[in-house]
Order: sequence, then C-alpha cells, then structure tokens
Amino acid sequence: MSGKRLQQLGDKGGGSKRGKREVKAELSAALKVQAGRDEARRAWEKREAAQCGSVVLHSVPFQHCIIHSFFENTKFLDGLKEELLTLRFHEKSNDLYKFQQSEDLKSRNEPHISALRDVLFVDFRQWLSEVTGVELERTVDVSCAQYNYTDTLLCHDDELEGRRFAFILYLVPEWSEADGGTLDLYNTDERTQPGFIVKSLVPSWNTLAFFEVSPVSFHQVSEVLTEEKCRLSVSGWFHGPSVERPLRCLDPAPIRNPHIPRDHEILYEWINPAYLSFEYQSQIQEEFEESSEILLKDFLKLHFLAPDNEDSDEGESSSGDNARSSSQRDGAENAGPAAESEGDKVPTCTGELRHWEHGHYTMIHDNDPERQEFALDLLLFCGCEDWETEYGGFTSYIAKEEDEELLTVYPENNCLALVYRDKETMRFVKHINHKSLKRDANRCNRTGFWDFAFVYYE
Repeated sequence: MSGKRLQQLGDKGGGSKRGKREVKAELSAALKVQAGRDEARRAWEKREAAQCGSVVLHSVPFQHCIIHSFFENTKFLDGLKEELLTLRFHEKSNDLYKFQQSEDLKSRNEPHISALRDVLFVDFRQWLSEVTGVELERTVDVSCAQYNYTDTLLCHDDELEGRRFAFILYLVPEWSEADGGTLDLYNTDERTQPGFIVKSLVPSWNTLAFFEVSPVSFHQVSEVLTEEKCRLSVSGWFHGPSVERPLRCLDPAPIRNPHIPRDHEILYEWINPAYLSFEYQSQIQEEFEESSEILLKDFLKLHFLAPDNEDSDEGESSSGDNARSSSQRDGAENAGPAAESEGDKVPTCTGELRHWEHGHYTMIHDNDPERQEFALDLLLFCGCEDWETEYGGFTSYIAKEEDEELLTVYPENNCLALVYRDKETMRFVKHINHKSLKRDANRCNRTGFWDFAFVYYE
C-alpha cells in the first residue's frame, strides 16, 4: 500500500509560536564518537549487517537501523512524555489504520518538545546524513502517536515523493512481543508486492528505529494486544532527493505468512483478503450462472436507482451524496450515483464465499479491478450471531480520497445487503481485532463469520 494515503497523517498542524527553550536534550554520547560513525557509514554503504556500539544496522528485508539509548539523559524523556500526553490527540481510522495522532509537533513551544525538535532536526539529521551519505533537507515531518488495545497500522510502504527516511522514537513502558504493537518488516515477491513478515521489532524505551523509504519498505504496526499499556511514540520522515535503489534483498525463512490463499473447492478462505488472487472468480461466475435461474441483468434491475435499459436515462450525481444500503429488512438504497445506461450491455458478475476471523481485512487499492462505472454489491451474511460492532469486520463505503464513511454495512445473520455504487465510491472490510476472540471462545469449533460476496456489473 502506497504511502500516498498516509500523507494526511503528517499534515495536521496546531499549537502556538515557538517560545524560549528551558530544557536541553542531547544525543547519546556513543553517537558522537567519530569512529563509530565511520564504522556505521561503511556498513550502510556496503548494505551489511553490523553493530557499532548502540547502533545496530540491518539490510534484510530492506535497510533499517535500531539505535538503543538514543538520548543521553533518560530523565528528559520523562518530561517529554508528560508534555506529549497533554496534547490534543485525534482518532485516526480507515482501511489502513486505527490509532490516535497528536497535533503537528513542529509548531509546539513546550520546552521538552522544542528540545526534541532541536535534536532531531539538527543533531540527528546531521548524524543520519553522514552515515547514509544522503544530503537531507531541513524539512522533517514529526508527530506523536498513541496505540491502545486493538489499534494497528496495517501493511504499507510509506513511499511519498521527497521522503527518504522514516523514524520512530519509542516512549513505551516495559514491553514484550506478547503485548503486540511490534514493527513488522515484510519481504517482497517477484512483483515487488509484500510477501512475508521476516522480522518483528519489539518497542523499547529510548530506542529509535529508522529505515530507508523505498518501493519495497513494506511494514506494519501489529495490533496492540495489551489492555494495560499504551504504545507511545514520536515518528515522522526526513526528506531528501530520490535515488535509484535495489528492489530486493535475499531474505531468511519467513516467521509467518499473512496472506496466502487456500483453495477448498469453491470455498475460499485466506488470512488477508486484501491480497486474494482473482484467478478463481471466473470459475465461480460460471458455476453461479449455470446453477442460477435468476439472470444477472434481472439482479441489477432489483435496485430502484438502476438505469432503465430501454430508456437509457442519465443519472449523474456526485459520489459525495449520502450513501445508503439495502437488506431483507430495509428497502434498496444507494451508495454512489447512478451512471449512464449503455442499453444492451450484457451484465457480468464475480463472487466469492468468504470466511472472516481475527486478523482479516481488506484494503482500498488505486487500481482495483472491481472499480467500474457502476456496480451492484451483494452481501449475504451467516454465522454472525452475537457479532459486535467493536470487533470490526464491517464493510465501509467511502468517497475516493476521503476517509468519511458514506455507508457502513454491518455483519448481521441471515441478512442480505444490496449496495449500488459508482467508480468514485470505494469500499473495504475493517480489520477484525482481538476483541472478537472473546466471542469465538464461547463457540464450539466455529470462529468468525461467513459471507457470500457478489459484484454485478452492467
């Protein structure tokens, strides 16, 4: 997933004018040793793994670095954390993430935050430029993030024009892998798409991680599994000129596989539906058409906003219109404007039977093959008894380039939903979080829920 949709996370400002600084922060003394810098620079240039005192460099699955004891005085971090927690945080939630983000730290005048900027924007930028050989610009994006129970930032690459290095400074209490919230790094396949998680970095106090942003820098913040602790961090990007980069590194055996589909006759179950191959959809369509007595054309006509094939009426409107759904209990409604009828065009469909459980989700893709002029979505849910909204798993419809929901379709047992949309209306299934396991624990040999998902194209 491109970093393009994450741009808004670094664009929110706030705060007052910079005031007089009363606090001074310093990089760890180990980072000031020239011999250590030289050793780190040689390792980075050769793309080798190396440990240079508190600096640990890695090249797999892409170049990244972990700096322990980043600040010399940890008492400074206590004051910094206290100031950060007084800021106004905004809930951020869409197909890619769910967490809370602070105001832009570039315009804050609190003494510890001001001192933090001085270290990052001047001292560390100089260190990073020297070690990596990249002349970095003065522009630095920086904000604070809180990840609480079930919060996550799903797989993406951070790539956006001008970004060269992403960084994360951790301000967490004692933390373990069992708490979740790890920084997971993915390798890539032959198509430069995310493959397997090959490394998981556990957050720790006064540790800074950074990596080079590239077409293969796929990573995620795994779901936070602890209800007792907050994953607090300061993160952002350093900017610099774009350069040619090798696309892949040799990598070790994967830790786990997040999204490989498994084929059970015409029943398809997968870990991450965002990466489901479309190779089976024609087979499902053929079987549907052979066994169904209802023509696809008739299905499209079920929607009262569907254009009349004989009249060829125009039904243009904005995708920002209020979106509406239909079900067995409600009348058919709209989640996008009707498009111009094309007369005798033959309707087609694709469809799947899907199993949803903890960790499953889909994402919006810029080149989604399902995006047509207009289409009718059919969702039929089963096995949804006692499913709660807070678990996730609901289908959200949004306007292109917007996060605000036009329509939400919640899983409801034995309920059929029909949603009519145009190409400016996009959809995703929200990540199913750890809370859903409480429900599954009370069910014998049954987890999650199922749905039949068909898309009809005029």
